[in-house]
Amino acid sequence: MYRSRISNLRKKLVDEGFDAMLILKPENQYYLCGFDGEGFLVIGKERDVVLTDFRYVEEAKSKTTGVEVIELKSDITPYEKLAHELMSMGVKKIAVEGQYLTLKSYEEMKKIFNEIDIISTENLVEELRTVKDETELDFIKQAQSITDKAFLHILSYIRPGVSEIDIAIEIEYFVKKSGADGLAFPTIVASGPRSSLPHAKPTARKLKEGDFLTIDFGAKLNYYCSDMTRTVFLGKLDKEKERIYNIVLEAQKRALEYIKAGVSCKEVDTVAREFIEKNGFGNNFGHSLGHGVGLEVHESPRLSQKGDGCLLPGVVVTVEPGIYLEGIGGVRIEDLVIVTDDGCINLTQSPKDIICL
Repeated sequence: MYRSRISNLRKKLVDEGFDAMLILKPENQYYLCGFDGEGFLVIGKERDVVLTDFRYVEEAKSKTTGVEVIELKSDITPYEKLAHELMSMGVKKIAVEGQYLTLKSYEEMKKIFNEIDIISTENLVEELRTVKDETELDFIKQAQSITDKAFLHILSYIRPGVSEIDIAIEIEYFVKKSGADGLAFPTIVASGPRSSLPHAKPTARKLKEGDFLTIDFGAKLNYYCSDMTRTVFLGKLDKEKERIYNIVLEAQKRALEYIKAGVSCKEVDTVAREFIEKNGFGNNFGHSLGHGVGLEVHESPRLSQKGDGCLLPGVVVTVEPGIYLEGIGGVRIEDLVIVTDDGCINLTQSPKDIICL
């Protein structure tokens, strides 16, 4: 598995005239060799190397196959050792992750890599990660299954007087007790007027009768993420809130029905966005419709008006329209789906009918 991924990257590097690539981003390191500790991963034309310190050497050797592991020692700096290995590999032009490499690291490299051209690149590895293989899909499915169970569990916990923080803590506890590595991202719990904040952090605010309650969370299992959002109501639901919920639900339904391999990311976003606009809430849906999910909870592709390209089979994306009314509250419904040739497979099994608690 890892060797084929490295081979695919090596082909891209050769096509673009690089002798090697320096990988620093943990998710990309893990994707290519199974190791995500601190250190350097170098993919060369004929040799692949992990350079790490004493704390991670044993782990790197146990997790990698076909990759040489070299210990970084204190007699020279890590970048000096890296430069020595690159020169021994005959590297003259190296690709780096321009979106991840810090300015400080780049400046240090420039001082030491006298005979090596350092070229900033974007998304070379991330593009390979976009389409998931069966193993990756299985991990994502398992992570989403835990997330669904956590949602059903938390419904019995929600009641007036419980705080947003209480709910977030209970979700994290349940997710970990259910076998997940942890959360895919910090849980969003937003109640009452605060539910108009798409990325609200949980606070000590206690739930009240009549509140919207939006919960956005996911589990991480074997490094792979899930992501879902549900909005529920406390007490009696008035007609306007019910109308808003149903608009969001119908917008999502239309987008889900439109998704399949070959359609553009922008078009999927447009399907949901135009329905919300037609119903008078165009200015209240200010984020993209969805995003890719995998080793990171936000990765390519993006379902948005700026989204490039078309969906491919094996891509995993969220579909999450929303309406947000400042001072009143908001509704978001988010499912996680696998794109197929003739549609999509919805991994999210949590109910979407209106829930009043």
